[in-house]
Amino acid sequence: MTALATAPTARTRAAGPIHAVLRLQRGILVIWAVIFTVAAGALLWAYGPGGNAAAADWKRKCSAQGCDWSAAISNYHLAYAGAEFLIGLIPYFAAILAGAVIGRELENGTAQLAWTQGISPTRWLATTLAVPAALITAGSTVLVLLHRLLYDAHQVPVTWNWWNDETFVPNGTLGIVLPLLGLAIGALAGLLQRRLLTSIGLAFAATALALSTLGFARPYLWPWAISTGADYETPRDVLYGDGGAVTSTGAHIADPMCRDSAACLKAHDVTGFYSEYHPASHFWPLQLVETGIALAITALVLAIVFTLLRRRTA
Repeated sequence: MTALATAPTARTRAAGPIHAVLRLQRGILVIWAVIFTVAAGALLWAYGPGGNAAAADWKRKCSAQGCDWSAAISNYHLAYAGAEFLIGLIPYFAAILAGAVIGRELENGTAQLAWTQGISPTRWLATTLAVPAALITAGSTVLVLLHRLLYDAHQVPVTWNWWNDETFVPNGTLGIVLPLLGLAIGALAGLLQRRLLTSIGLAFAATALALSTLGFARPYLWPWAISTGADYETPRDVLYGDGGAVTSTGAHIADPMCRDSAACLKAHDVTGFYSEYHPASHFWPLQLVETGIALAITALVLAIVFTLLRRRTA
């Protein structure tokens, strides 16, 4: 009888913190379920009936002289652009979630109460973050896979560039990792502010700064491809970087803007021009390098969070 009675008790105690987190965060997790459902539904619709209708109109109404965009084509682009917008909001949502939950529990004393009932501060924080992290990661993975499926189908091949931020992030591993970075930043904001509203504000601002910095650095995370010739020459579907003039020694200099003046070109020793760019083949190198950086920053922020918590509750 003792053995039979002990097993359920152990399971109940193990499940307690997770159930508590789900109960405390149920409102925010409902919002996450809505975001996921709307984004996934838009991507599936654009891949299926919406994309089929748009592709049919594209073939019927487009020619070498131009295209008459129909409602089907416009709705198709609106669906995938709206889904990309929602996916781009997920890191901010994760940051606000973590900042709000931790800031609120520290502000109203819920966390301190849990620490007096046999749950260590480290376990409390780990459980508080692990549950939303698991749900958001699972949902983000599905959205990235659906986005890749739609992108590779190319039903209507216009206005969709692989290097645009809103397309680049959800098209690869960054769409899964950046929400985790937002969650870590939100946790740090909540621990630093210990207030609901100020934690939300700091989490949002710090996440915006981190994502903007990564986006700014993105083109420089992989060596540029370089083309040279008598004029600026780059292939189609590339992310253009920089360009200039080439001298007789092969040196790259700023374009002296000589136009067709032979005397000017000779005076500056210009024999040609160069262009720097990222072709589509650089998508995965850029994606994976930035993913590694984002993961490293996430790990660093989490290490700071747990270290700070241990020091404050020692």
